[in-house]
Amino acid sequence: MLKKILNFQTRTVNKAVLFVSIATFLGYGLAVLRDNLLANFLNNSQADVYWAAFRIPDFVYGLLITGGVVAAFLPVFSHSFQNSQASARRLFNNVFTVFGLSLVILSVLLAIGAPLIVKVIAPGFSLPQKTQTVALVRIMFFSPIALGISAIFSSVLQYFNFFVAFSLAPLFYNLGIIIGLLFFFPKIGLLGLAWGVVLGAGLHLLIQVPPLLKMGFSPRLLIDFRSSELRKIFKLMTPRVFGSAAYQLNLVILTAIASTLAVGSIKIFNLSNNLYGVPASLIGVPFAAVIFPILSRYAAAGNKDKFFSAISPVLRKVVLFGAPVSCLMFILRAQIVRILYGTQLASSGYFGWRETRLTAAALGIFSLSIFAACLIPLLARAFYALHDTKTPVKIAVWSVILNLFLAWLLVELLRSHQAIANFLSFAFKLKGIDNLSILALPIALSFSTIVQFFWLSYSLQRKINVSYKSLFNRSFVAKILLACLIMSVGAYIFLRIGAAFLIINTVLGIFLQAFLTALFSAAVYLATCWLIGVKEPIFLIKELLIFLKKKLYGKL
Repeated sequence: MLKKILNFQTRTVNKAVLFVSIATFLGYGLAVLRDNLLANFLNNSQADVYWAAFRIPDFVYGLLITGGVVAAFLPVFSHSFQNSQASARRLFNNVFTVFGLSLVILSVLLAIGAPLIVKVIAPGFSLPQKTQTVALVRIMFFSPIALGISAIFSSVLQYFNFFVAFSLAPLFYNLGIIIGLLFFFPKIGLLGLAWGVVLGAGLHLLIQVPPLLKMGFSPRLLIDFRSSELRKIFKLMTPRVFGSAAYQLNLVILTAIASTLAVGSIKIFNLSNNLYGVPASLIGVPFAAVIFPILSRYAAAGNKDKFFSAISPVLRKVVLFGAPVSCLMFILRAQIVRILYGTQLASSGYFGWRETRLTAAALGIFSLSIFAACLIPLLARAFYALHDTKTPVKIAVWSVILNLFLAWLLVELLRSHQAIANFLSFAFKLKGIDNLSILALPIALSFSTIVQFFWLSYSLQRKINVSYKSLFNRSFVAKILLACLIMSVGAYIFLRIGAAFLIINTVLGIFLQAFLTALFSAAVYLATCWLIGVKEPIFLIKELLIFLKKKLYGKL
């Protein structure tokens, strides 16, 4: 049964997006459970150590794989497979071997240099914290090796529309971390949590092996630096690696800044940032993952008309979902944080009222740029499909520079100008909390994300020679903004009404308040879209109903 599920092959974009979104949603359900346990099992000092240690191997994975191979491999593989299946298999084995060995060598070298790296990434840590961080980093360096190989497998599965195993992999990754937290951590402390990360990475890899073998891609050791296709991947990934390095360094420097603030600041930043990433992962990433191989095929064939016809409606769908989620997450920020992190599943309960309020405020600030975060993966993949990695990299680098400058500036302003702190305290109901410097990080990150989105949109418009109106359809965007405004007003009023009739000092009361407000808001949004002539929601609902009907009768 499990093998049949993993080997399921989708045939349409919307169906593939549905599978990816459902699996991603389930994965984030486990991620929420993971973060709740982390927030409540670990005290502020332990949590800061874990998140700082996690950042270093994640940097390696993001630099070489997410930032390099994933962006460059699929377009080249797509072109190779169209010419010869044997050539595509040889390319796969070559990439598997070369980049797998590169990850092993780099991980070993960085594990040896971990003490120096920790001094840079966490300058505000005490000596015991730094010692613990080094120990965790050395264990966690097994994870980028497994995740890197897994990412190469994922690219092949995406090309053949095997999205189920690819989508379930993050779910098993989070499951491994939870196992480490529940079973290893009580016995050997933070080291057990680090081994849980390694277990999760191993499961992430293994879940993708069955469908890969079904397609006839059994990994073989092969090193051929003379391969023109491998050289092309290196050429395509080089600028992207610089862009990814900028992004990863961005997170490293933000972590370093947070380590100099109040104890628990790294914890607050990461928990709110994880929630911020959920909409992009549920909306932007599935569409980007599914449309990428299609765009790569059209780009390889030199068909810009079909390329535009494929990406334009997908952009509108992302706006359709991303914009209201951005608004609703801002309105429900306190309820979301109280339900997901304030509910003490652990007996210790280290996530208190101060952490709840600051995390909710950070999430509220992050939510202002959710629409942009949802669209950036799709816009970036469009450039990658066109074999242009330089443009999104250049934009990403400048966005990171802007973010880091703003983060440094805002931290200093919040420390020296009480008026700014008072404004944030009033806007996000933080009266009684003295140190608000951590909020500088989400403000800077949100602003730079919005700038990055507009810059990417403008550049893609020029790249494929279509008007901005054709790419995003200003009339459509204006209607969506109107629907979001009406929905937001209705949501705020409904939220106040719920507070009057529900007991909101209990988990059930808070959940009902948030759930009913979200349902009401969705109804208002869909009704408004229908009234002002936005037809996409109706078409999507009809397609979903048809899909479910076929599934019910076993005719898929």
